[in-house]
Amino acid sequence: MVNDSNMYRDARLEKLRALQEKGYNPYPYKFEPTAYAADLQEKYKNIENGTDTADVVTVAGRAMAVRNSGMFIDLKDSTGKIQVFCHKNNLSEEYLERLKFLDVGDMVGVTGFVRRTPRGELTVAAQKFDIIAKSLQPLPEKFHGLTDVEARYRQRYVDFIMNDDSRAVFEKRCRIVSAIRRYFEEHGFLEVETPMLQPIMGGANAKPFITHHNALDMDLYLRIAPELYLKRLVVGGFDRVFEIGRNFRNEGIDKSHNPEFTALEAYQAYADYNTMAELIPDLLRYVAKSVLGTTVIKVGEQEVDLAQPFKRRSIVELVKDYAGIDLMQAQTLDEAKEMAKSVGIDASDCISWGKVVQEVFDEKVEHHLIEPTLVMDMPRDVSPLAKTHRENPRLVEHFDAYVGAMEVGCAYSELSNPLEQKERFDAQCAARDAGDDEAQMLDEDFVNALENGFPPSGGMGMGIDRLAILLTGAETIRDVIAFPTLRKRD
Repeated sequence: MVNDSNMYRDARLEKLRALQEKGYNPYPYKFEPTAYAADLQEKYKNIENGTDTADVVTVAGRAMAVRNSGMFIDLKDSTGKIQVFCHKNNLSEEYLERLKFLDVGDMVGVTGFVRRTPRGELTVAAQKFDIIAKSLQPLPEKFHGLTDVEARYRQRYVDFIMNDDSRAVFEKRCRIVSAIRRYFEEHGFLEVETPMLQPIMGGANAKPFITHHNALDMDLYLRIAPELYLKRLVVGGFDRVFEIGRNFRNEGIDKSHNPEFTALEAYQAYADYNTMAELIPDLLRYVAKSVLGTTVIKVGEQEVDLAQPFKRRSIVELVKDYAGIDLMQAQTLDEAKEMAKSVGIDASDCISWGKVVQEVFDEKVEHHLIEPTLVMDMPRDVSPLAKTHRENPRLVEHFDAYVGAMEVGCAYSELSNPLEQKERFDAQCAARDAGDDEAQMLDEDFVNALENGFPPSGGMGMGIDRLAILLTGAETIRDVIAFPTLRKRD
C-alpha cells in the first residue's frame, strides 16, 4: 500500500524525478527482449568458466539484487534468473549515470554479450542499460518471514515476485485447467458458457449472492452452479458438454472453501453415474500425469496413487463402519436423530433423514477417506437433481469422489423425468419454507425443458481449486487462488 511518509518510497521518488528532469522516461511504451533467462542457461550450460561469447542478447526483468553500486545485478524474468554485469569498459557514460538511479525491484532492460565469469556465473555483460519501470515500493528483504501471513494474499503480486513456491503453485494450477480442457476435448465434449447472472437459484444446495439489475429492475443471483443450463443444452441436442467457470456461494471461508471458486461441470447423454464413476478417476489420472508426470501424489506424509482402482462404498455403509450405526434402520427422522445422538452427533437441526446421514458422515467418516474413494448412493432428500436409485427408493444415484479426506468431485445419474423433478423441486421449496435457506427453488422453465425430452444422462462436477490443492500439496485454498476473498482491513 502506498505510504507517503515512507522514507524508502520518498528516496525512490527523488530518483524518479531526477531521471525525468534529465529527460529520461523510466516508464516506456514498449521494450522487446530477445532472450529469456532459462533459455540462456540451457543454451550456454556447457561453456567454460571465463569464456566470452560474441552473442549479443537483450533481456528484461526485475532487479532482485544490486551489488557493487550496480556492477552486478541479479535479473529475474518469467523463466528464472541471470546475472547482469555492468562495467565502464562496456557502457557509455549515459548508461553508467543511469545506473546510479537503480533500486532493487526496478524493472530493467539490458542488451549485452553472453559470458561465463571465472567463478562460473552465466552473465549478460551490459552494453546498453535501461530502467523500464521504476519501482516506488521497496521489496521485503524476506517475504517468507512476514509475521502477517495474510500479507502474502493481500499483496499477491509481491508474493509472486518474492516467493518462487507460490509462483510455481499458481503456474501448476494453470496447467491443471489446461489439462482438464484437453481431456474433455479429446473425449468429444464441447466447451460451452452459461449465464452467471440467473433469475432463479439452482443446480446446488447453497446460499447465493444476490444483486440487482437496474435496467430490468429485477434481482438476480450470482450462479451457485451451471447445472440446469448445461442440461438445457443436452435437451437441445448437445450430447457432450462441459464448462469451466466461476461459481459463487455465500458461505464461510476455511481451508477448502472460498466464496467464489472455479468449477468444472460436464454432462454426457446416454450415460449414467456408473459412466461417470469411470470418467472421474480417469480424468484425475490424466491431469496428474500431465501436470506432475506421475499419478502418485503426497497427502501429508502419505503417498496416494491415483492409478489404483477407486473404492466404491455407499454412504450408509461408511457411516455404519466408522460411526457404528445403521441409519437405514431408522424409519423416521426422530429415530435417525436419536441414532446420531447415540454416537455424539447433534442432529437436532436436521430437517430430513438424509440431512442426518450427511451430518454423521461429515463428522465421523470424511476425515478417514485418504485413499481414492467414491462415496456412492446419497440420500434422496439431499440430492434433488439425481435419479432415484434403481434398487432403493430412499437413495439416489449420486456419488461424491474423495481423495486425501477431501471431496473433489461428484456425479449423478441425472433425473430426466419432468414430473418427478417437479415433485423434487416442490419438496425443496417446502424445505426452504421450513427454514433451509440452502434448499433449491422451483425452476419452471427447467422442468419445461425436461418435458421436451431429456435423454438418459450422466453428469459430473469438480472443484478445480480443491483439485489444485490436491495436486500441488497446498495447505489451503487461498494458496491456489491468485486473489482469494479476504476480510477488509480495519
